[in-house]
Amino acid sequence: MELTKRILSFLKPDLVDKILNESTIKEFPKGTEILREEQYISVVPIVLNGLVKVYSRFDEKELLLYYIEPSQSCVMTFYAALKNTPSKVIATTEEDSKILLIPIKYLPKWLKEYPDFNELFYNQYNLRYSELIDTIGHLLLDKMDKRLFDHLKKKSALNNNSLIKMSHSQIANELGTVREVVTRVLKKLETEGKLFQSKDGIEIIGEW
Repeated sequence: MELTKRILSFLKPDLVDKILNESTIKEFPKGTEILREEQYISVVPIVLNGLVKVYSRFDEKELLLYYIEPSQSCVMTFYAALKNTPSKVIATTEEDSKILLIPIKYLPKWLKEYPDFNELFYNQYNLRYSELIDTIGHLLLDKMDKRLFDHLKKKSALNNNSLIKMSHSQIANELGTVREVVTRVLKKLETEGKLFQSKDGIEIIGEW
């Protein structure tokens, strides 16, 4: 409870009390799909602990959109909830995660009565927009070896673990490419001394 209050400390105390009274806190094991495509939204999440991956699927290929870290929410879920439209994304826990689930029926009233509540979602829109610009920049300017290296470095930081336990197929899905390309580029990066591969996973050992 103290963790939740600390994360929501930018809100007025009476709104925090309302959120805690009307919301639920639920723990999800790693690998749990907490939102699927075409699902109508009943709650808006705020991650308290753990990590959630948000992605879309095109022609049976996954495209990573963003990660939801502790104290963050999901702008796609928020938008779909307010507009009462089905979800266009999928959300899966990357780690064991504890998530605050706010019922959407309270959102319009709270957003109107407490303007500072909007700050959470405005900040998320700004964050995701900045990430989108960075992603477009990578796609336009960087070769696959740089994109792959940066992606693995980010994964290591997000998971707070120097060892990245992902298959080549999983990495390919997140980068919107195919496994054969990832395997070839990983071998190139390993030869250049930028990473090391073992049966336990992939470890970043150099700099770009």
